[in-house]
Amino acid sequence: MLERIVHVAVQLLVTVVVPPLLPGVIAKTKAVAAGRVGPPVLQPYYDLAKLARKGSVISTTTTWVFRASPVVAVATGFLASLLIPLGGHGAPISFTGDLVLFAYLFGLSRFFTVSAALDTGSAFEGMGGAREATFSCLAEPALFLGLMVLVKRTASLSLATMLGPAMPGEWQNAGASLVLVVVSLFVVLLAENCRVPVDDPNTHLELTMIHEVMVLDHSGPALGLILYGAAIKLFVLGAIVVGVAVPFRTGSFVLDLGLFLAGMLLLSVVIGVVESVMARLRLRQVPSLLVAACLLSGFAILLAAR
Repeated sequence: MLERIVHVAVQLLVTVVVPPLLPGVIAKTKAVAAGRVGPPVLQPYYDLAKLARKGSVISTTTTWVFRASPVVAVATGFLASLLIPLGGHGAPISFTGDLVLFAYLFGLSRFFTVSAALDTGSAFEGMGGAREATFSCLAEPALFLGLMVLVKRTASLSLATMLGPAMPGEWQNAGASLVLVVVSLFVVLLAENCRVPVDDPNTHLELTMIHEVMVLDHSGPALGLILYGAAIKLFVLGAIVVGVAVPFRTGSFVLDLGLFLAGMLLLSVVIGVVESVMARLRLRQVPSLLVAACLLSGFAILLAAR
């Protein structure tokens, strides 16, 4: 019992502290690839600390939805992280069917983010909200189809079991299916976290902004919560990808957690490399990318069924 409590406490600590590091690693990787020094890896932590000390400017046309959106973004991301077994050693919360709750916690966050954008009364932010809702309709099926492969292979509807100690053996039995799943989930990760080639979190071009345009009216601590919530979302979805792609299990909680964190850092470097070598897609091409992710997961289901 004491060991279980320690494991849960360590996982909670990792979930709280590590997420802002991932955007810092991505930015540093992109800077190195471009031949620049770039910002320090810990820059996201400095930004969050600075925003926490600033004041907020809130439009008089907004309601409680606008104020609740940043809090919901952090709360849903943190709750979703409790369903993931970091390092494959069990999740703090686990029950049959928790993968559905996992997916729709991010749906709830997206709903509040889009609603907050509409709450400002800005047609510009409404445009970003419409794009976000449209692309999410294609990203969610890819996520569910990818998870269905894991359900088929593990005969479980719980993420703790699907990403648990049995995963290394599945690579020997259904490696081709899992490769397709990893690629599909990686595309979903890029889309859900507004990364290149779907979106660019550093853009300020009016005609191409998606996520950033929805949070233009947030400032101070509220903006800090949004950035922190986005980092947690990247961490949680990345944990799914790493749990499938790097299923090393040594039997030691410390070693497995270390391998997991190394896998997360490697994933951040891969994202940085992808953003360095690829250009952002035109908006009309993004649905084709997400449909391709759905097809990859669909093919993986067929292979897993054989």
